[in-house]
Amino acid sequence: MRCPIALRNDFTGDDLRRYSRLSSDPKQARRLLALSLIYDGASRSDGASRSDVARHADVAVQSIRDWVLRFNAKGPDGLIDLKSTGAPPRLSGEQRRILIQVIEDGPVPYLDGIVRWRLRDLVRFVHAEFGITIDASTLGRNLRAMVYRKLSARPRHHA
Repeated sequence: MRCPIALRNDFTGDDLRRYSRLSSDPKQARRLLALSLIYDGASRSDGASRSDVARHADVAVQSIRDWVLRFNAKGPDGLIDLKSTGAPPRLSGEQRRILIQVIEDGPVPYLDGIVRWRLRDLVRFVHAEFGITIDASTLGRNLRAMVYRKLSARPRHHA
């Protein structure tokens, strides 16, 4: 049997219960209460094992280990879930500048075979120029974020 990762010694079980009462994040409060059981188990002879704590918190033992590592690294604030950073953008800043320049210059009819840029034409351009496969809706969102709007070929009458 492996030796479990020790918790930091600058907190006690009572401290963690106090932090959990003051916390506005329910997940952090639940994690603090689980770790307080580990602190209490270390001081008692019958002790709460990590598997008992995991059963009590209704999580896997691996989750308890992850919480211990996060708590040891950053204290109680380490148990708050941070916002996901999301997927990295497909186009880099330089590639976006080149795309803007291509849009501003417009297509060359005898070279590009078109007279105006459509999203699908720009998707083909991005794939041919940069080797990046991107969906037309994703490219449209990127262009809207760069303050470009989709223009219709002919305005429609309101009636």
